[in-house]
Amino acid sequence: MTLPLQDIPLAMLIGIGATAIMDTWLLLLRRMGVPTLNFAFIGRWVGHLFRGQFAHAAIAKAAPIRGELAWGWLTHYAVGVAFATVLVGIQGAVWVHHPTLLPALAVGICTVAAPLLVMQPAMGAGFAASRTATPLRNCLRSLVNHTVFGFGLYLSALAIALV
Repeated sequence: MTLPLQDIPLAMLIGIGATAIMDTWLLLLRRMGVPTLNFAFIGRWVGHLFRGQFAHAAIAKAAPIRGELAWGWLTHYAVGVAFATVLVGIQGAVWVHHPTLLPALAVGICTVAAPLLVMQPAMGAGFAASRTATPLRNCLRSLVNHTVFGFGLYLSALAIALV
């Protein structure tokens, strides 16, 4: 995968847009009483990564990190941009100017591997949320959230193509 320099700003905009669409979805869920991820915990995890600790028994019980909420949001958007960069790198600039849903949706769905296989285990929730009270529900919720991210990739690329 090679990404020409002129495509990097487009990938960044697509990633930021898709992440914002996912955040809008998460806000709607939260307003309906559905629990969503506390981004401070992502920042706490990242802060501990910088100190050499990858895994935690329970991230909520780990020592707080200064600025963890800001680190969490920054990480969230940086990862969204990284995933969009993968999509643009695979599909090329032609896709950015003529986006189709299927590649964006496929990448969005594939991104669910990050929380299920890396972040949840590292934060103490186990692989695929296996150490939580409702693992299947949590996995399905993650899958839906990342599917929304995939739609966000498509909608963001579509908005860029229309400009």
